[in-house]
Amino acid sequence: MTDRPRLTVCLFFLIPWALQGQTLAVSPNRVMVDQTATIRAAGLRPDERVTIHAELVDGDGVRWTAQADFVADGDGTVDSSRQPAVAGSYKDVSAMGLVWSMRPSSRKSTRYQPPRNFDMQPIEFRFMRGRTHLGGATLEQISLAAGVKRVTLHDGALRGTLFLPPGNSPHPGVLVLGGSEGGLPARRGAWLASHGFAALALAYFRYEDLPSQLAAIPLEYFGQALNWMAHRPEIRPDHIAVMGVSRGAELALQLGSMFPGIGAVVAYSPANVRYPACCGFTPVPYAWTWGGQGLAFRPVRPRMVLEGMAMRAVIEVERTKGPILLITGKDDHVWDSALMADSIVSRLKEHQFAYPVEHLNYPHAGHAAGRPELIPAWQEGTRNPSSGRDVEMGGTPQGNAESSLEAIGKVIDFLKQSFSAH
Repeated sequence: MTDRPRLTVCLFFLIPWALQGQTLAVSPNRVMVDQTATIRAAGLRPDERVTIHAELVDGDGVRWTAQADFVADGDGTVDSSRQPAVAGSYKDVSAMGLVWSMRPSSRKSTRYQPPRNFDMQPIEFRFMRGRTHLGGATLEQISLAAGVKRVTLHDGALRGTLFLPPGNSPHPGVLVLGGSEGGLPARRGAWLASHGFAALALAYFRYEDLPSQLAAIPLEYFGQALNWMAHRPEIRPDHIAVMGVSRGAELALQLGSMFPGIGAVVAYSPANVRYPACCGFTPVPYAWTWGGQGLAFRPVRPRMVLEGMAMRAVIEVERTKGPILLITGKDDHVWDSALMADSIVSRLKEHQFAYPVEHLNYPHAGHAAGRPELIPAWQEGTRNPSSGRDVEMGGTPQGNAESSLEAIGKVIDFLKQSFSAH
């Protein structure tokens, strides 16, 4: 009888996890959509294998899920930022792996859709020992920082939304342009404003009373938008950049070559030439006009490419009056943006371009390389921004996510440094 209590006490000293419950926590539990959070489990046995599940419901009501197995360390803990997943939806070390590796439950879903009207996105986590539920936690992702204001632009022909950071001082401005999807690139505008930039998300087709197709879009329209920005008291007129994605990147580079008031260009998955109108049947073959005349473009079908026409379609990027940042994926299946970005860099070198140029090229990313949000990265095909055909985006979910993790900070730093040089 006297030996049994001593044995019990000794056992509890040898296995302290037996005295504590298992917990799951996310830190921090509320982040911007471009920030990472860490999932931590505690109170486990050393080397114990457990499963962590993740789930969210997107803006279209589609359920997305992921799961991964982890092995607890010697202290009985799991930390997603420093321990690899050993099985499941992803492997290796990734703090946000359980988010970017999610897949949809509906076969009809082709990509993650964010909550409407910039609502918060909750992500639920739970961890299991076999079929036993051990704990749960919630991560809240927000895409609009506190204090950011929205101003609707409905001035003459201009249509868009101006996102303004908190504070009364004039801010650096960024003109934000979407691609062949048309509409309003609001989320990138919200992202930039959340980092201190006054961002005008400008629509130029497929929005309200604007043209329905990317065809014969007058470049004077963007000059009007730049002038509107320069006269806003919240924006520093000598600190205006332009940012575009895909066909919007082609456009951003074109505008940078034409308007000296643009002090920096950020181009995601860009082209080095002007491409034709898009997508489907269009009344004219050219995408852009200047002075009422259609600008030369590179035909999509190789047999139609004439040397003279191809030369006239090249964007004269060397005329840009500021730094240029290019972001591409080596595995871009939509168009060869990495090769075209290399051509841009080569052209700038040949013309002894006076400003900094940087090309961020990610080997396992596709057309969505570097996007500024840590969200489920799986997606199916999209419409090619030059041919109008459905194509795969390219890249792997992990490759696309890793490109975002690196590019997010580099883009913000590039803009800040570009403006600080003035």
